Amino acid sequence: MYARRRRNYFLMMGGCIVLFVSAWAVVRLWSMPVAIAMCVVAMVIPPIAAMVANRRGPEDRWWDDPSGDPTSDEWWDELDGKKRR
Repeated sequence: MYARRRRNYFLMMGGCIVLFVSAWAVVRLWSMPVAIAMCVVAMVIPPIAAMVANRRGPEDRWWDDPSGDPTSDEWWDELDGKKRR
């Protein structure tokens, strides 16, 4: 799961770089409004890529991990009906 999220993040950020570079190296010579539109699209990609990279799937069991604080873990286990041994 982690590898898929990381791959998607790098693909999106690579697309962002390609949009920026191609907009100002090639497309601006043909059409300035299109180059600006490409940069606006590229500007939106990094926050979306960060959300994709940090999204947890339903099979990720991050909420079951112990916090490291024994008192807190015991309290949560009591609430969840679990007994740690």
